[in-house]
Amino acid sequence: MAIKKKKKFYEGKSKILYETENSEQIVMEFKDDAISLNGSRKSRSIKRGAVNNQVSAHLFRYLESFNVPTHFMSPVNDASMLVRRVQILPIEVMLRNIATGSFAKRYGLKEGEALEKPIVEYYLKHNTKDDPMVNQHHIVAFGLATADELKIVDRYITKANAVLKAFFIRRRLKLVDFKLEFGRYKNHLLIGDELSPENCRLWDAETGEKFEIERYRQDPGAVERVYEEVRRRVFEKEGEKV
Repeated sequence: MAIKKKKKFYEGKSKILYETENSEQIVMEFKDDAISLNGSRKSRSIKRGAVNNQVSAHLFRYLESFNVPTHFMSPVNDASMLVRRVQILPIEVMLRNIATGSFAKRYGLKEGEALEKPIVEYYLKHNTKDDPMVNQHHIVAFGLATADELKIVDRYITKANAVLKAFFIRRRLKLVDFKLEFGRYKNHLLIGDELSPENCRLWDAETGEKFEIERYRQDPGAVERVYEEVRRRVFEKEGEKV
């Protein structure tokens, strides 16, 4: 049965959300505008929406096969998917496997140094305040999530990290770090938003080439190449290059 989009009720930097005939399901459409620095720069990448949608759908399915719950339900078309309508927690959760960028500088670590143990960080979703880092005490005190919910968040992102690291290394990619959002759905927490080149930092495991969107925002051609290379690797079959 075809999914019918109805009223648009939200448009952000990278996605548009539409209501459907089912109040518990929405269509999430990925945009082609390439954004960085909280929306301060924009360029056009013709294939960006399709890549982010298709990669997210594939990785969400993969996580679900390991009992890591997500809001994904099914593809709608190349650039959109049907998802459960969750109440997104106003925090972003970052997991780091390798020290790089501002994180490495902040703690005096060597660029590219593998961390002995993955580090989970929390950031308040507040663009006008540059998404400040917060800890679990802030989150509970501000009423953003409960202590029990944070335990679930920590468990899910840690398991997702183990699953995705193994998935990517088989495709000759290192999962440097990634950022997830979580939402409430019928008294459960689910991974929401997307899981794509937009919120995963990936390095080539053999050459060290950095497939990081932020590095190429001024070069639309390079951005498109990064998107396509990540998509190509994600859809490789086990033990087979495509």
